[in-house]
Amino acid sequence: MKISTMLDHIDSGHIALPEFQRGYVWNRDQVRSFFDSLYKRHPVGSLLVWVTESQNAEYRGKGSLAQGVVKLLLDGQQRITSLYGVVRGEKPKFFEGNEKALFGLRFHLEKEEFAFYSPIKMDEDPLWIDITALLKEGHSALGKFLESLGSNPKYTANVGKYAGRLSNIIGITDIDLYVEEVTGKDKSIEIVVDIFNRVNSGGTKLSQGDLALAKICAEWPDAREKMKTALQTWIDDGYQFDLDWLLRNVNTILTGEAKFLYLHNVEKEKVVTGLDKAIKAINYMLNLISGRLGLDHDRVFFGRYALPVMVHYYDKKGGILDEIEQDKLIFWYVQAAMWGRFSGSTESFIDKDLNVIEDKNGALDRLIEQLRLWHGGLNAEAGHFEGWSMGARFYPVLYMLTRVGEAKDWGTGLPLKQGLLGKKNKLEVHHIFPKAVLYQHDYSKSQVNAIANFCFQTGHTNLKIGKREPREYFVEIESKHPGALASQWIPMDENLWQIANYLDFLEERKRILAKSTNNFMTNLLHSDLSALGMAPVFEMQESAEVEQVSDVVGSIDSEEEEQELLQLNEWIQDQGLPAGNISHELSDPEKGYPIAVFDVAWPNGLQKGLSQPVAVLLNEGPAVYACANRLGFKYFTEVDAFKDYVLTEILAVAD
Repeated sequence: MKISTMLDHIDSGHIALPEFQRGYVWNRDQVRSFFDSLYKRHPVGSLLVWVTESQNAEYRGKGSLAQGVVKLLLDGQQRITSLYGVVRGEKPKFFEGNEKALFGLRFHLEKEEFAFYSPIKMDEDPLWIDITALLKEGHSALGKFLESLGSNPKYTANVGKYAGRLSNIIGITDIDLYVEEVTGKDKSIEIVVDIFNRVNSGGTKLSQGDLALAKICAEWPDAREKMKTALQTWIDDGYQFDLDWLLRNVNTILTGEAKFLYLHNVEKEKVVTGLDKAIKAINYMLNLISGRLGLDHDRVFFGRYALPVMVHYYDKKGGILDEIEQDKLIFWYVQAAMWGRFSGSTESFIDKDLNVIEDKNGALDRLIEQLRLWHGGLNAEAGHFEGWSMGARFYPVLYMLTRVGEAKDWGTGLPLKQGLLGKKNKLEVHHIFPKAVLYQHDYSKSQVNAIANFCFQTGHTNLKIGKREPREYFVEIESKHPGALASQWIPMDENLWQIANYLDFLEERKRILAKSTNNFMTNLLHSDLSALGMAPVFEMQESAEVEQVSDVVGSIDSEEEEQELLQLNEWIQDQGLPAGNISHELSDPEKGYPIAVFDVAWPNGLQKGLSQPVAVLLNEGPAVYACANRLGFKYFTEVDAFKDYVLTEILAVAD
């Protein structure tokens, strides 16, 4: 089928996108490469469509289908969407994604290369041709371009060559793409999804959640939009969730199960009600966790798959929880998060916990007991704070203790609880012993960035302390704000404030942090420790052996490198784009331990809808680059190269 015919069929509703398909995820690099292949007449693959009756078709978008038989794209969405956007100069009806990847494609007649519009680079060079304008107007545009070039003596000799190249571009819409069809009345959506997954075996397969959502949207077309509205609300509040996670919460309310297959046959009316209940319950839990634990943004919000269990319990209780129930529930949440309850077989553990709370009477005690029996104990010990960097599992615990206790800012002496106002009052990580000083004394990267060397301060205080050693600035703090050091779990033995005794300082602070954690957790149970098999007071024991991963690759190696990254973040924000995550840590999906640290990263891309995560990796080695490749990151090893990418590919302007 010719490309031009396919695009016409999209306009007429004879070709559409099945509901279970994900949105458009190609970026400009992929679009440019695709059109380069078309121009050179290289093979670009065949298409796979599902031929079905329009009246039964479950399709994406708000456009209408043609009467009779229609074709739903199973394989080829990215290619056809790119063609439609570039050729038509607008989005197809089913479009959902980053539209900047579709518009502004240009072609250089002499160099025979494709690039996206850059005014300073292209405006003064008539050899850069607007592909969309050329393809929309066809041969009439060809005459205009050639006439314009022919009037310039500089290009007269090459007009014939340029005419051939322009004709070659216009001929793209006449290219025939082979279309393979899946037909037959026996082809249910389950069978078609299985076919889709087999065809896309090299990519991301559709999950049971995708299939369930497709069936829901077939009955209730506005479902996806309502879910996205809820997700955006949480994003605005600092929490990053996805459709699959939200649907999991809906599922536990409607079916009492974790597996999506139980959701497939739920009636539309129940799904509408279930989604409303889930959103209400999630909001309640986020407020509870934020207000009671201080975990108020995504960076410290761990254990997110505990929420479907909590949401189910909340719904069974009719949305009414007394103070003791609230505290027991968040006790269970913190413990489940600390020990990685859902980091492995998520569905299996959610189902086990849902089964425990089917009988709501005494359910929380049984939940806690099951967690204790699974983990073998719920005592935090000094060894659990052995981790290093902001990706370690107990990093959120430190943040939580700072928010819920009487931890005080060392510059003002005020408690670091929620509600602080002012640009410089956002909490920042502070290295108690400065990194530069520790590196000068040959301490290792993991020792320098140990959790026990972290505390949280306001930005103003962080700047004020600077690179001074504790033996100097601790005395000043204690004089101005007595008790402020102890409120941040600082050992008060002044010998431990010396750089030579840094490792002893870490050990003592880990012990204090573990004790503080246990005391807080005990208070959440309101002295009811029957489910724990514990004494009323947690007694500190010798630190247990805690599994650690030593082969974490990547790090920021110097103050100069860190300053360069901070300046890069300032520059990126000046461009109207979000700052990257400095020292972005990636964890093992099963165990939750860190495997790599990227200097600065945008795990969701630089703009909403861009498919590829991006990182800047300075002075790293092959192991870090290999990790970035494996995890799908586009990475840059020089700041200038990254800036050029932002300007030319993301913002489409020249530096």
